[in-house]
Amino acid sequence: MSDEPRGLRENRAPFDRIGVAVLNELVEMIVSGRVQPGDTLPPEAVLSQQFGVSRTVIRESMKRLQEKGMVTVAQGRGTHVNEMKAWNFIDPLVLSSLIGHDDALGILDDLSVVRGALESAMAGAVAGAATDEGIERLRAGLQDMRDTIEDSEAFRQADIRFHHAVMELSGNLLAENIALVLFDRALESTRYHGVDPEHAFEMTMDEHERILEAIIAGDAAAARRAMDEHILGSWERRRMPTLKRGKD
Repeated sequence: MSDEPRGLRENRAPFDRIGVAVLNELVEMIVSGRVQPGDTLPPEAVLSQQFGVSRTVIRESMKRLQEKGMVTVAQGRGTHVNEMKAWNFIDPLVLSSLIGHDDALGILDDLSVVRGALESAMAGAVAGAATDEGIERLRAGLQDMRDTIEDSEAFRQADIRFHHAVMELSGNLLAENIALVLFDRALESTRYHGVDPEHAFEMTMDEHERILEAIIAGDAAAARRAMDEHILGSWERRRMPTLKRGKD
């Protein structure tokens, strides 16, 4: 239970709920392109009336947008929408919105490349310093995948747990934190799940086995390569055919 005085929690809760809704809508407005980089957002009073909330809520929402790199608030000159390159792409709300508006799947393509780079580095680290306990944990995770290959949802959850185990065993907390943000936001999207080809789970099992074999052998380079090939390969396999790069 929080140590905050009960009155403070009660006073702040309505603002939190309203503020989150307003912030979500503002992020959507910017990511969707309804307001463009360089545009000036309406003044506080106008936004307050538009959203039906207090100016305090609007002011706090603008602060949060600025923290995400999406706007610049200049005293006396208004609030300007920043170029995309200034946005914090690993902010969960920004990333979720980007993925949601990613009709061409370019964000998910880039996400898979970055995720592959991070997880391959972590797999290499595990191979370079794997303990018996860590290897047994990965073996058990792989066995869970084998045991659930006929149950798609259970198999996917076992797959996720295997990746989480590699991340944790790497000891690289920064890479793990960033990779988890990317992974978790991607998993929210039906576009990321795509369409599984025939024998997709069998191919996934083979790729995970190669990752584990490299880790057991202590071959960091092979572990990095196997993890990167798995992440990029599995994304290419399930990437929706109608949205392939270069296609109409």
